[in-house]
Amino acid sequence: MKEQSAQVRWERRTQRPLLGFALAFAVAYAVPIVWPAAGHRVTWACSAVEWLVWGVFAVDYGARLLLAERRREFVRTHWLDLIAVVLPLVQPMRLLRLVATLLLVGQRARIASQIRLTTYVAGAVVGLLMFGSLAVLSVERDSPEGNIRTLGDAVWWSFTTMTTVGYGDHAPTTGLGRVLAVGLMLSGIALLGVVTANIAAWFISRFEMDDVEERRQTAAIVALTEEVRALRAEVAVLSRGPAPEGAALTAVPHPGPGAAEEHSL
Repeated sequence: MKEQSAQVRWERRTQRPLLGFALAFAVAYAVPIVWPAAGHRVTWACSAVEWLVWGVFAVDYGARLLLAERRREFVRTHWLDLIAVVLPLVQPMRLLRLVATLLLVGQRARIASQIRLTTYVAGAVVGLLMFGSLAVLSVERDSPEGNIRTLGDAVWWSFTTMTTVGYGDHAPTTGLGRVLAVGLMLSGIALLGVVTANIAAWFISRFEMDDVEERRQTAAIVALTEEVRALRAEVAVLSRGPAPEGAALTAVPHPGPGAAEEHSL
């Protein structure tokens, strides 16, 4: 139990610093793509920042693994984190560093209890749009048959792809660009499903609340009706006034033996 508490404390304390590292990764990844004329030093510095951020998230995974009470279960339930940590080492491509960091950021943000579903979905949409646009621009810019040459074209293509509209005015021509397109399509469908399910759950909860309130009001009306009937019965008895004398005599209990003898005389 102590190790689990230590794990929770670690996750809470590192949540904001890891978010800062993720923003640094976003800047480092975007600068060489948005600024193609950047010098070798700038490109090397951005690459170093990307590797640094990935290393920080890898260390975070290792620390949570060490602090976990059941490490085998932790590895089994966090297999996607493990893949994201190992993936760039197997093939040190820049795009794989992007995918791995996005997976680690997404999994890490999902742990935070203070992040609501709406915030998570909004952040996922913005992140996928931004990184998808940058990734496809870096892949398609130098393609001889490519038609995604500017950042505006890349953002427009990412938006139409995520929403599964697909106007067709811009489309990737390379194999890697098409892989990115498939990833954006699946991500867009998944996020749309999450949003739809969230909206449906909200409506269902509202209907359930209204139904409970309506039942409560119905029960209150029934109870009030019964009270009114009882009050009417009491008022009817009181409105008759005092009982007559003859009626009072009939109410006298059965006479004793002395009264019987007097009656015979």
